[in-house]
Amino acid sequence: MARILIRGAAIVSMDERVGDLTGDVLVEDGDIAAVGPGIEVDRAACEIVDAAGCIVIPGLINAHMHTWQTGLRGVAANWTLLEYFKHVHAGLATLFGPSDIGIATLAGALNQINCGTTTLVDWCHNNPTPAHTDAAIDALIDSGIRAAFFHGSPKPDARPGERPFWEVPHPRAEVERLTRARLPGNGGLVTLGLAILGPHYSTLEVALSDFALAREFGLTASMHQGGGEARTPDGWQRLEAAGLLGAHINIVHGNNLSDDQLRRFVDLGMSFSITPENEMAQGHGHPITGRLRALGSGPTLGVDLESVLSGDMFTVARMALAMQRTLDNAEHRARHGSIPETSTIPVREALEWVTMRAARMLGMADRIGSLSPGKAADLVIIDARQLNMRPVIDPVASVVMQTSLANIDAVMIAGQWKKRGGRLLRDDLARVGTLLEDSGRRIVGEMRARMVH
Repeated sequence: MARILIRGAAIVSMDERVGDLTGDVLVEDGDIAAVGPGIEVDRAACEIVDAAGCIVIPGLINAHMHTWQTGLRGVAANWTLLEYFKHVHAGLATLFGPSDIGIATLAGALNQINCGTTTLVDWCHNNPTPAHTDAAIDALIDSGIRAAFFHGSPKPDARPGERPFWEVPHPRAEVERLTRARLPGNGGLVTLGLAILGPHYSTLEVALSDFALAREFGLTASMHQGGGEARTPDGWQRLEAAGLLGAHINIVHGNNLSDDQLRRFVDLGMSFSITPENEMAQGHGHPITGRLRALGSGPTLGVDLESVLSGDMFTVARMALAMQRTLDNAEHRARHGSIPETSTIPVREALEWVTMRAARMLGMADRIGSLSPGKAADLVIIDARQLNMRPVIDPVASVVMQTSLANIDAVMIAGQWKKRGGRLLRDDLARVGTLLEDSGRRIVGEMRARMVH
């Protein structure tokens, strides 16, 4: 029986029953066995990790990222959403072979681990063939990250005689293949979901088909909502009337949803994943954080696009927090002519967005999202002894507002160390980096050559 005792840390458990404390975390056979002060173990049969001066938190959950774009880092940094659609989906994406998808997904997933993310929702929508899909899944498994692979579909411009992507239902045969042969739901680290078009980006016929497919297979169905006019303006009403909405439906962005729609969706138990930095950068509109909070709900958070911005989830959490505080402060000043007496959102809530709320969105709150006895040992050790974090007066505030990549000392997933002493535990990182660079430069070079001619 593998046993690891992480001793003497400041523990931010995100479990109200456990609380926050200075103490120990005992890991046995991949799960958290105990959390508390002064846990006694047989030292001869247990790995002891001295974590004095460190903070232990649940592993972060990145609720939305197109990991296949890792090799395009920075390419879309100055593009609006319209430019992104034109240059990425109708352009760069069409030049990806399976190996390009594989290396981008591997490098992106490893970077997530390096930054303190233990669960990644990989929203893969550049998979024109089963080989592309398999390359992405193989890469996620290779990385060792816990992942929800949301199977999507590519968005190229239609060729003569072809139907445009918004008229093409999600491929049932591929979903059957994946549930039967690749990700059969047998308890592995990588699970399956659907990245469908939704009524904003598809015809009603396609939306009805895709939502029914997700319900039939018992899969989470995630879709983008926003960015221009909807292809099916009354789609949500029609889907609700057909009884196809519920807790398994995840909306990404949602900036243009009406207050009435948001209220209906919250009442139905649907979840929301926002990507605040990218939404502000590309023109989606204000993130809907405050609108959800007003309904007693809240968002999960994602990086979205490393072709635009950093993959660091601590930055994403700070962005979401700061943006909504800004809106709340501006509203108060407009109404009362003064600065609010206190902040509207505590930092602990921002940490909850990237831990427990995201775990609930995935239907995995019984396994991840908090440092709770019986849950999987997905955790991060933050080195708070470094100058950028001292002194730690409020551990939660230090985690959300001060932590950077330089402080991520160790990452554990399912009881297995993936990072120790500030280093990923792989001996092939140089090779991965070279392959990623070669892939990205080739794709961008081919696209530029195509544009010249």
